[in-house]
Amino acid sequence: MLNLNEIMSLTRPIAWGAGDILMKYYQEPQDLEITFKGGEEGNVTSADLAANDFILSQLKQTFGTDNFAYLSEETEDNIDRLDHEWVWIIDPMDGTSDFIRRTNEFAVHIGLTYRQRPVLGLVATPAQDRLFQGILGNGAYIETRDGLQQPIRVSNKIALTEMVVVASRSHRNYQLENILHQLPKAAEIAVGSIGGKFAAIASGHADVYISVSGKSAPKDWDYCAPEIILTEAGGQLTHSDLSLLSYNNLELRQWGTIVASNGHCHREICQISQEAIAPIMK
Repeated sequence: MLNLNEIMSLTRPIAWGAGDILMKYYQEPQDLEITFKGGEEGNVTSADLAANDFILSQLKQTFGTDNFAYLSEETEDNIDRLDHEWVWIIDPMDGTSDFIRRTNEFAVHIGLTYRQRPVLGLVATPAQDRLFQGILGNGAYIETRDGLQQPIRVSNKIALTEMVVVASRSHRNYQLENILHQLPKAAEIAVGSIGGKFAAIASGHADVYISVSGKSAPKDWDYCAPEIILTEAGGQLTHSDLSLLSYNNLELRQWGTIVASNGHCHREICQISQEAIAPIMK
């Protein structure tokens, strides 16, 4: 396997640079162009596209295309990626709707998979000037602009009644509402991007996240980078049947009920989720 620490050291500046591009547009909203992509795809902005071009050009210049394939939300898919063991999976801006609404809750996702599982991930939260990162077997860290890194860890809460659920403000459906109603919890907070939600769990500020697909579903680039940060911080991410997520398949959507947690009650949360929506799905 390639040296993941070396890859991370080369990728960190790219994540910071993409965040800087987003903040330039965020601070000068008069320059922001917004286009509706159609269907369930939502909006894309000139900030998304500028960050996407920067990330892809920098990654390809640094790592080439012989050993690595590239999959990004804002670039047409090339299924030649299916022939590669190493695939970069990128969301240049997770939380575009929050960016447009100016909630400060958007993120850059840069993940690297090996044989369909994430091994390295970076989630930049530009409005907070923070960079979360994780490497398989090497832990998870938060980095500030001065380069100072501190390890992060999930909370040690072991009772569901103590746990804080982090959820979306907008991507909610009846099935998810039913699960959240039946799930014992201490509180529920709203965070915009999936990267921000997973960072909150990975750093101990929240404990549970649940997604239930409807007409559409989150895609590889939503979960890839955040997953390795969460799991390296001690958390878990699975489908509600406890199976792991698989990346770089022909189908990019992650269908079904997906649960992220601090790991201490993960099986119980998955069981509650399945039981809560079973009558609805019949």
